[in-house]
Amino acid sequence: MYRYDAYDQRIVDDRVAQFKDQTERYLAGDLSEDQFRPLRLQNGLYIQRYAPMLRIAVPYGMLSSDKFRKIADITRRYDRGYAHVSTRQNIQLNWPKLEDVPTILGELATVEMHAIQTSGNCIRNTTTDQFAGVAAGEIEDPRPTCELIRQWSTFHPEFAFLPRKFKVAVNALPEIDRAATQVHDIGVYIVRNDAGEIGYRILVGGGLGRTPIIGAIIREFLPREDLIAYLDAVLRVYNLHGRRDNKFKARIKILVKALSPEVFAQQVEAEFAHLQGGALTVPETEFARLASFFTEPDYVAYSGDSADYLKARQENSVFDNWAHRNVSAHKIPGYAIVTLSLKRTGVAPGDMTAEQMDGIADLAERYSFAEIRTTHEQNVVLADVAQDDLLELYGELKKLGFDTANIGFLTDIICCPGGDFCSLANAKSLPIADAIQRRFDDLDAVYDIGPLNLNISGCMNACGHHHVGHIGILGVDKKGSEFYQVSLGGNQGHDASLGNILGPSFSAEAMPDVVEEIINTYLDMRTEGESFLAMYRRVGIAVFKERVYANAD
Repeated sequence: MYRYDAYDQRIVDDRVAQFKDQTERYLAGDLSEDQFRPLRLQNGLYIQRYAPMLRIAVPYGMLSSDKFRKIADITRRYDRGYAHVSTRQNIQLNWPKLEDVPTILGELATVEMHAIQTSGNCIRNTTTDQFAGVAAGEIEDPRPTCELIRQWSTFHPEFAFLPRKFKVAVNALPEIDRAATQVHDIGVYIVRNDAGEIGYRILVGGGLGRTPIIGAIIREFLPREDLIAYLDAVLRVYNLHGRRDNKFKARIKILVKALSPEVFAQQVEAEFAHLQGGALTVPETEFARLASFFTEPDYVAYSGDSADYLKARQENSVFDNWAHRNVSAHKIPGYAIVTLSLKRTGVAPGDMTAEQMDGIADLAERYSFAEIRTTHEQNVVLADVAQDDLLELYGELKKLGFDTANIGFLTDIICCPGGDFCSLANAKSLPIADAIQRRFDDLDAVYDIGPLNLNISGCMNACGHHHVGHIGILGVDKKGSEFYQVSLGGNQGHDASLGNILGPSFSAEAMPDVVEEIINTYLDMRTEGESFLAMYRRVGIAVFKERVYANAD
């Protein structure tokens, strides 16, 4: 994985010293709240409902065991002994003291970590497929492209104060999109043209929040050496024309919609014409240099699937079930990708204790070349596990509480922290997730339902990505009371779609019944092998609306 050089480390160390001075001046009364706000946001620090929240950057979701242990140690000493995986693959601390944050950032810097550009109106953490580099069928490993974007965007002087926050995702699989690429401000697809050359398809103007929009293609094929010049052109057009008078209309998606994708693309091409072939051109040697940081680990040369692993699955039905749900195919024979579910009933989705993080770090060193990945579905991945080790690993995961075999199913809920923590939330999210998990705690019943994504957000900012959940739940405020709006038919993949609102909102107490009636409607009407999304697209929303509200009355 990528390691910081002396230049990277100096940037991080200098930022720590700067923020320490800024925080001390604020606490001494020398900086006002308005003066301090942009400074803390540039360092990933929010002031939430009850305490500050620190968002730690995890570039494209990759961590080493020593980084994971450092975060665990920080949560023990400066927080409440747990951390939260966010939908941008970052890690959040919910209870640090403001006066401790500079010290926390200093400790993170000792393991090449920081909180730079995890908040504020800047280019945020670039995300990608959690299986990047190990999934079969990739056109090429997307991580060097992500690293290129990270280096270009970090402290970019022109784009430090954009009209609004800005998010980029990269995907390299022709048929699968685990990165929700189409609902980002910029979506980058790695593609090949008819001549077999690698380049990029560029989408712009996607996003969720108050105005959810699927991104529009503005370049079918961009030569790889032109990526940074083209992204720079997109940001220049946005920075010049994006609205700053109304934060609800400041995202690039609003600008693209107002101009039309065609006109926006024309403006980008005009700006790109001044940049193409210039200093922002990326030579092939730079791509080779970046790729050298993501070389394959020292894999054992297996001839195929492990006979012992296949035998263990035949003899142990519980292990076989877990392997079927939580283990994915690896491009290297004899290896597997393991997803650790952070969605155990009774635990807030995406939360890990310090002890669990230490355990994961140990397991990564023993079984997966000391590498850990976070996912935007708020889980954790060990990407390089030998099949011969899977049974033993499963036993260790059971001890840590990560053996729940529900990846991709109803109880694998994406959920923002909501009103329990966030000052922006209209309603609590975590109790709704807990109530649904408890209602569907029988995994056999969950398996009968089949793969299904349920996403929950506590407000219109959509941190829980409810718009692209097969079932989406949004917390709303009705005259001071917490209610929940339901949408159906969203999807984050290559055939991305935004959910349609079912109708009037429901009380918190009604939500498990509402979800159960939605599921029962699907079970009653599906054809053999038909997924929830396929069935919904076939029959539409009316039948769900009729049944849910009839029973709600």
